[in-house]
Amino acid sequence: QVQLVESGGGFVQVGGSLRLSCVASGRSFNDYVMGWFRRAPGKEREFVAAIDWSYLLTSYADPVKGRFTISKDYAKNSVNLQMNGLKPDDTAVYYCAARSRSSRPEEIDYWGQGTQVTVSS
Repeated sequence: QVQLVESGGGFVQVGGSLRLSCVASGRSFNDYVMGWFRRAPGKEREFVAAIDWSYLLTSYADPVKGRFTISKDYAKNSVNLQMNGLKPDDTAVYYCAARSRSSRPEEIDYWGQGTQVTVSS
């Protein structure tokens, strides 16, 4: 059974930092792209960042470029999202996701359960 288990969310003040982690299990992800999405209150879920599990190529949404960093932890079989310079607009439920490398970006195969990030001003 494939599982994506997120952790690391919480409450932080403007300008602060959080590190999200997504532990992946249940199959090989060598041909997958792992990513983070978020859904703010009253808004559609949106893409945040992605990393190719094998080739480590990364991509970011414009609102988070220069502030967020996605990376892979080989030892823990996890994907991390380091979030710095947090803003109130970053408040959302953050979801870990995985899709086959050959799929379109919107064709997500697996989702995590989500972790809440709240940025207070």
